[in-house]
Amino acid sequence: MPDNRIKEHPVLDFDRGKEIYFEFEGKKIKAYERETIASALYANGIHQFTESKKMHRPRGFFCAIGKCSSCIMKVNGIPHVRTCITPVEEGMKVERHSAQPEIPEIEPEPYPEPEEKEVEIAVVGGGPAGLSAAIVAAEFGGDVHLFDEGDSLGGQLVKQTHQFFGSHKAEAGTRGIDIGTDLLEKAKEMGVKIHHNATVLGYYPEMTLTVDAGGKLEIYHVKGIVYATGAIENYLAFENNDLPGIYGAGGVQTLMNEQGIIPGRKVLMVGSGNVGLIVSYQLLQAGVDVVEVVEAMPHIGGYQVHASKIRRAGVPINTRHTIVKAKGDYEVESAIIQELDEDWNPVPGTEREIECDIICIAVGLQPDNHFLRQAGCDIEFVRELGGFVPIRNKDMETTVEGIFVAGDAAGIEEATVAVLEGRLAGAAIIQRLYGTSEDTQKEKEKAREGIEQMRKGPYGQMPRRGVKVCTIDEEVC
Repeated sequence: MPDNRIKEHPVLDFDRGKEIYFEFEGKKIKAYERETIASALYANGIHQFTESKKMHRPRGFFCAIGKCSSCIMKVNGIPHVRTCITPVEEGMKVERHSAQPEIPEIEPEPYPEPEEKEVEIAVVGGGPAGLSAAIVAAEFGGDVHLFDEGDSLGGQLVKQTHQFFGSHKAEAGTRGIDIGTDLLEKAKEMGVKIHHNATVLGYYPEMTLTVDAGGKLEIYHVKGIVYATGAIENYLAFENNDLPGIYGAGGVQTLMNEQGIIPGRKVLMVGSGNVGLIVSYQLLQAGVDVVEVVEAMPHIGGYQVHASKIRRAGVPINTRHTIVKAKGDYEVESAIIQELDEDWNPVPGTEREIECDIICIAVGLQPDNHFLRQAGCDIEFVRELGGFVPIRNKDMETTVEGIFVAGDAAGIEEATVAVLEGRLAGAAIIQRLYGTSEDTQKEKEKAREGIEQMRKGPYGQMPRRGVKVCTIDEEVC
C-alpha cells in the first residue's frame, strides 16, 4: 500500500507516536498511535469510507471534525463510528458498512449507573473561544471544566501555519498553531479541568448536562455554561458532489496540517476567501499541486496578501467561475468548471475540464448551535454572521440565563474575535455567578475594545451589521 504521510514540511514537525497495526476488512494496516482511523486509512490510499443511503454511491470523509456522516464505519463490531475523530488503536477491527447497517446481535453488558457531579462552570468546546473563556473564568477563581469531543484541543488553530493579522495585543505575527499551544498551556496552568473525548449530549433544565465520556454516561449539574463549539462547513450543490475526494477546507487542513498526510496530488480550490487562499498556500507548502482557484464572485474574497502569495507560486485565480460537475467512477478524477455572467448564470460554451484528484470546498461556514436550540435559547437568522445565531446581550449571555456563547457558534468572524469573545464570556460568567468586581469589569472592557478594533475596516462591516441584529442591549461592540 502507498504511504501518503508527509515526510518534510517547512513549518510543521509531526510527532506521530509509535507504529501500530490494525485490521481493515481482513488486511493489516500500518498506522501511528496519534492518528485517527480515517487519517490512517487515507495514508494507506483508502479513500472510500461509506456509501449514500439511497443511491449507494461511494463517499469519503468531508469535514474531519465529526460533524458529518461521510466517514462512519464499523469499528470492533460497532456501526456508525465517526472514524475521523476516533483514535486508531493496536489490533482494532475496522470495516465499511452500508448506510443502514444491521444492529449487531450481541449480549449487551449491564450499563453502569451514570455518575453525577456538581461543578461550577462548564465550557463546551476546546477551540480558541472555549479555551479563552475557561482561562479567564479560572483566573478569577472559577471551578472550570472544559469538554471537547476530540483527542486534542485548540480547534481550528492547530491547523493554521500562517501568521495572524491585527494588533500585537491580539497575537498578530504569531502562527495559529503556536496560539493554540499557548492557550492550552495557559488553561492547564490555571487549573482548568479538561475532559478529552467527551461529547456533551444535551442540556436539561436546572443547568444539567449529559456527557458521553468515552462510552460512559456522566451527568453534570452546573451553575453556568459557555458554549463555544465553533462552526460547520458549508457544502456546495453540483453534479456528483458526494464523490470521495471532495472535502471541506477544514477537512483538508486536518488531514494535512494536524495528521501530516497528503490529501491528494492535484487540487482544485473552490472559493477565494481567506480560508480558500490560506489552505491553497498550505497545500503548496506540503508539496501538493494546486491547479486552480475558482471564485463565483466578481472579485477575490480574501486578503490580497494571501492571493498574491499563491499567484507568485503560479496558481491561477479565476473569478466569475464555479464548479458544475465532478467526474470519476469511484472517486474524483477531474472537474468541470464554467464561467458565470453578471447575473450569476452559467455562460454557455465556457465549460472547461480540469484534471484533479481533490476538490476542496471553501465557501464559508455556518455556526454550530444545535445545543443552544435544544436548550431553548432564542435563535435568529443573520446572514452577515453566517446563518442562525443565538440572541445574546453585550456580555455574550443568551436568552437562557446562565448560558453564554462565544466564537463562531455566536457568528462567523476572525479567530482573534473568537479569542476575545471567549475572554468576555469568561469574565461575564464569573460576574453572573459571584458579582461584579473591578478586575472582571476591566477584563470585559478590554475584550470589548479589542473586538471593536477587529471589526473596524471593510472586512468588519458585515459582522458589525450582524451583531446589531442579534444583540439585545442598546450598547453593541
